Amino acid sequence: MKQILLEAEDVKAYYKLGRIFVKAVDGVTLEIFEDEVVGVVGESGCGKTTLSNVLFMNVLKPLILIGGRIVLKVNGVPNEISSLTRDEVKKRFWGKEISIIPQSAMNALMPTIKIESYIKHLAESHRIPEKQLLSKARERFQEVGLDPVWLKRYPFELSGGMKQRAVIAIATILNPKLLIADEPTSALDVVNQKVFLKVLMKLKRHNVIKSILFITHDIATVRQIADRMIIMYAGKIVEISPIEKILERPLHPYSQGLLNSVLTPEPEVKKRGIVVVPGTPPNLIDPPSGCRFHPRCVHVMKICEKEEPILKEIEPGRKVACFLYAEERT
Repeated sequence: MKQILLEAEDVKAYYKLGRIFVKAVDGVTLEIFEDEVVGVVGESGCGKTTLSNVLFMNVLKPLILIGGRIVLKVNGVPNEISSLTRDEVKKRFWGKEISIIPQSAMNALMPTIKIESYIKHLAESHRIPEKQLLSKARERFQEVGLDPVWLKRYPFELSGGMKQRAVIAIATILNPKLLIADEPTSALDVVNQKVFLKVLMKLKRHNVIKSILFITHDIATVRQIADRMIIMYAGKIVEISPIEKILERPLHPYSQGLLNSVLTPEPEVKKRGIVVVPGTPPNLIDPPSGCRFHPRCVHVMKICEKEEPILKEIEPGRKVACFLYAEERT
């Protein structure tokens, strides 16, 4: 049985803007197991990036952790990182147990700081001999397809794809168990996207990293690498499923609309064409009552307008938050 690396329970994280709260992550519950790739998919503004920062405990104002628990397991021992400060989590777990490739990773490196300076900083932060970590960095650069000579260069001397691979090397230098990748391929051309994914999966195969949480709006990318898919809508998770099952038969009306809006090579999809989800995402300052998708849903019922559906398992490994499946409880 696979071990849980990270679990979140009823996590709420809002942006506080004066007296206004933007409910970017609102009651999220999920688990990430050892040796899996989980894709998180949803429209822009649904809370994916906020979720990645919260799970990493990179919570800085105006973002505030309102409630819930986040537990990171280290060698089977649970650590409730949501009860710790950002600095405590950074000191104890960042890089070693959990790491992140941030959104716009190509711009994450300061153009006036040589790449090896980041390695030296990591060595100092984690009290690792500098020579030892620089030696490991040279090996990691070769693993991601970069000549170690680039360690002594400035980021502006590297191409976009090379910078992205340099960020992977830095993020995985201490062999973290869990890597969170936030929209890592969005700024890359098709060729560099393919190279990036090959590098990422190679590191996983070689046990440099155990599991990956891959956040993206690109379903075509997720279907190439993921074992499970999480669908987010308006700050909430609406469906969790093994990748094959959700691609074959999405359950939530939003999942159906999202997957139908993507043109893929399958004959039946090409024949059907692209189907657009009606309406627009809600304002997360004042989201709709009940199910947040109900104003756009073609299956809306009276109960959807008043009550909020809970995320529940209706098949082994499949969870959905929708009143269409109210009686299908396992």
